[in-house]
Amino acid sequence: MERTLIGETPKLVGKTVSLSGWVNIRRDHGKLIFIDLRDRTGIMQTVVIPDSKEAYETAKKLRSEFVVEIEGLVKARPASAVNQDSSTGGVELEAKKVNIISKPEGELAIDVSQESLDLKLETLLDNRTLALRNEKIKSIFKIYSELLSAYDEVMRKEGYVEIKTPKILSSATEGGANFFKIKYFDREACLAQSPQFYKQAGVSFFERVFEIGSVFRAEPHYTTRHVNEYIGLDGEVGFIKSFQDVMDELEKVVLSCMDSISKNCQEELKKYDVVIDESKPIPRITLVEAAEILEKEFGKKLENLDIDAEGERMICEWAKKKHSSDFIFLTNYPTALRPFYSMPGKDPEFTETFDLLFRGLEIASGGQRIHDYNQLVENIKKRKMKPEQFKDYLDIFKFGIPPHGGWGLGSERIVQKILGLGNIKEAILYPRDVKRLTP
Repeated sequence: MERTLIGETPKLVGKTVSLSGWVNIRRDHGKLIFIDLRDRTGIMQTVVIPDSKEAYETAKKLRSEFVVEIEGLVKARPASAVNQDSSTGGVELEAKKVNIISKPEGELAIDVSQESLDLKLETLLDNRTLALRNEKIKSIFKIYSELLSAYDEVMRKEGYVEIKTPKILSSATEGGANFFKIKYFDREACLAQSPQFYKQAGVSFFERVFEIGSVFRAEPHYTTRHVNEYIGLDGEVGFIKSFQDVMDELEKVVLSCMDSISKNCQEELKKYDVVIDESKPIPRITLVEAAEILEKEFGKKLENLDIDAEGERMICEWAKKKHSSDFIFLTNYPTALRPFYSMPGKDPEFTETFDLLFRGLEIASGGQRIHDYNQLVENIKKRKMKPEQFKDYLDIFKFGIPPHGGWGLGSERIVQKILGLGNIKEAILYPRDVKRLTP
């Protein structure tokens, strides 16, 4: 008999079907055995009675996470039973045949049938594949999947072309020391800190490009917001008038993604008691203005206009109170704090750049880039760097490139803040940090 998915069974009352999945939990009540069966579409209660002798004997062997095939009759559950336990739906299966496909070896470290896994993060990460079977944890990654899909959809709709850029490079994109060195045959290479240079090259032939891809940062952080490998949602757009155009594009993209998650992930959001507010314009203030607000409202002073995690949280509190917005753009960062390719402002001490903050956390950085070859060379020299080390990058601008800008979004940070997760690692299937290379 062909397999039926649990999600299809409400329309099949009175029909005999074959279900396959995992035993979420087995419960014995008197002579009856109840099996909560789980597949990708949901959980369904199965009842095994002693009259079905072969099925009954097999059911007595079942434990959590056994993979089974169960054939039986779909029956409507009494309303009183559904009210007491709505997690397994309005129908149940009266089992006639039970077949064990595979079973766990040894004791399970985690009981994934619980509604919430109240365990230490290390335990959840050490037993990641098992923990990911928990319905609430799985919801994180259904939301994450929707984010990736929504980003792809809105970028294509707005005329961006998807590109895939190299992750093995001859030199560090952003400079500095926060890059991973690797052995590349007979020479050294490094893992990409961002797709920045290739995005800018992409503008020269597609005008608008985007990428969803891995980013590597060799930063020895021990925080709830940093990891050493993450998935960046990047975009770059040409023929802009100013960096305000870039923010307009990013605002459109981010709000569209939030709307998609709100619309398509209602069940998953419910598990975290989360409601996404209706989209509204995102407020924009300069970093200088933010510093003034922080000092006036919170008594916090920024050293060298370098806003820290506490400052980001406070300015988001202000944005929520003042503008009823979970988002805020901070603009015009000091030149000393931005990469060499950032477009200088009218005041050369500041740049035409921005960060986008969401519920107390920076989720994106971006701005306008320098597009003139000679200006870029001069800016590299001002930073005490050597233009010849950036030959391949500079060649892009020898061929003519329009005014352009873009952004890099941290996908996992978005999910972390939507759901209020305590640590960004909870929003990553298999996170990589300073100490963790497995599983």
